[in-house]
Amino acid sequence: MKVLVMCLGNICRSPAGEAALRAAAPEWEIDSAGLGDWHAGDPPYRPMQDAARVEGLDLSEQTARRIAADDFYKYDLILAMDRRVLSELAKMRPDDGTADIRLFDRDDVPDPYYTRDFSGAMDQIMAAARRIVSDRTALLRR
Repeated sequence: MKVLVMCLGNICRSPAGEAALRAAAPEWEIDSAGLGDWHAGDPPYRPMQDAARVEGLDLSEQTARRIAADDFYKYDLILAMDRRVLSELAKMRPDDGTADIRLFDRDDVPDPYYTRDFSGAMDQIMAAARRIVSDRTALLRR
């Protein structure tokens, strides 16, 4: 399974989602990206790294990048952290893109860059990652 996790700038939610999914499904190929390139090349935002560390996750080796056109073919699943990102991805997706595009969680994961609730975002991301792996594993067995 190849999964790309998406948020706006790839410095908070998507790096945390990438790390949470890697921990839950080490056999999957997982990456993250953002809609914009504002933070390209930057590490995840320090408060998000701190919140992830509490969960035993290390984000320090990640660097932000913008989604690329070939990502819609490279990944099986692209997971958006909120409906705004999901909508933008749907507009960007080539007609023949093969990736399935869905929300990361049942509800939007609020952006902690603005809400300042990094631990709350991390709790939601961890729970959603466990559900994603459980749901995908069940689908693959059918």
